[in-house]
Formats: sequence, C-alpha cells, structure tokens
Amino acid sequence: QLQAYGGGLVQAGGSLRLSCAASGRTFSSYNMGWFRQAPGKEREFVAAISWNTISTYYADSVKGRFTISRDNAKNTVYLPMNSLKPEDTAVYFCAADGPTRVFSRSLQSRSGTYDSWGQGTLVTVSS
Repeated sequence: QLQAYGGGLVQAGGSLRLSCAASGRTFSSYNMGWFRQAPGKEREFVAAISWNTISTYYADSVKGRFTISRDNAKNTVYLPMNSLKPEDTAVYFCAADGPTRVFSRSLQSRSGTYDSWGQGTLVTVSS
C-alpha cells in the first residue's frame, strides 16, 4: 500500500514537500513515480526514481523545480516542489512499478507501467 501526504494550499512561488510511504518489505525493488491530475485533465507524469536511487526522470514542466528522492530504509519517496505555479494545482499520486531491475524513461512516464497507486494528495497553488 502507498500513502501520499504533504499536499496543501500555497501561494505561487512557494514550496511544498510531498511524501509517499510504502508498506511492505520489498520497497527497494520498486521504481517509484509521481503523477498528477488537474481538474478536467488527464493524469500526467511528473517524476520517477529507480529502485536503486541511481536514475531519475522528470517531466519538462517540472524539471529544475521538483526533485524526486527516496529513502529505502524508511520505505518513503519524496517530492520537494519549489517555485510552484498555479498550473501545478492538481491531485498528486505516487505509484510503484515492480519488483524490477529495469528503469526506462519511456516506461516510467506511462501510468500503465505502475502496479500500485496511492490515494492522492491535493496541491493547490494560488496566484
């Protein structure tokens, strides 16, 4: 199971840090991803990190502002978000892909690659 938290209301230019806690003993075997879905829009890829923490991948819209990381000892993946914009407003979901030893940008950006999803946490950025 995945539990995402850390969302909230922030002004444009502000920061938030999302976290996603995973239950289970094989967290370190899963690639982890963040997706978001804005009202009336399709779910879109935000960022992904490989099972071994070595590789990361970002959507162009968040590159340089968001940073994905993970702590396998704590079974948690993080998404610090800086310089937030109103267009970042969405429900953010964490997702797990695995167990696997393969990290591919083309795969990690697709929602269908992921087997497990958290419930989502709402981020609202006011202008």
